[in-house]
Amino acid sequence: MARYCGAVCRICRRENLKLFLKGDRCYSDKCAFDRRGYAPGDHGQRRRGKTSDYGIQLREKQKVKRTYGLSEKQFHLFFGRADHQKGITGTNLLVSLERRFDNVVYRLGLVNSRTQGRHFVRHNHFLVNGKKVNIPSYLLNVGDVIEVKEKSKNIQAINDSMDAVVRRGIPQWLDLEKENLKGTVKGFPVREDIAMPIQEQLIVELYSK
Repeated sequence: MARYCGAVCRICRRENLKLFLKGDRCYSDKCAFDRRGYAPGDHGQRRRGKTSDYGIQLREKQKVKRTYGLSEKQFHLFFGRADHQKGITGTNLLVSLERRFDNVVYRLGLVNSRTQGRHFVRHNHFLVNGKKVNIPSYLLNVGDVIEVKEKSKNIQAINDSMDAVVRRGIPQWLDLEKENLKGTVKGFPVREDIAMPIQEQLIVELYSK
């Protein structure tokens, strides 16, 4: 599956929003978005013209897609499922994305970024309810217990992430046992738990055309 492998700081600058794609670096003074908060490229500092409604909707979709590290096909599948669920489609979409395995290990502070979470999940460093799961898009349910495999507890990257977890904080719908490198899904997230400035209704309008 094709995946963006370029400089991720350019993505934040393009979306004009810090997406925290590089983990702790995004909180430091080395963050490229803080130093150059304008669009990348030779003409990035020029004043932009008025953006059309379609352009605004597209940028909102790109922002969410890039935050969670999805391909266009993956994002379309998630939207389709959300559209067929009861409730508000936009909220259903964000809740489903938050329940992804690679996102949950990031939210728990077991990894430094969602990209690292996806990598570690695929390499079998985590267990779900005591069983091996290596699918980053696996949707976790209430009561699921995520833990670092015994052989992986000495990985420096995981321990470094745990040291920095205080800076990010743990969402209310998750519970972390820091000493045991273990977390539990206490409930599904609600819209208020997702602090990113996302206007999900614009995404719904985009796909409704």
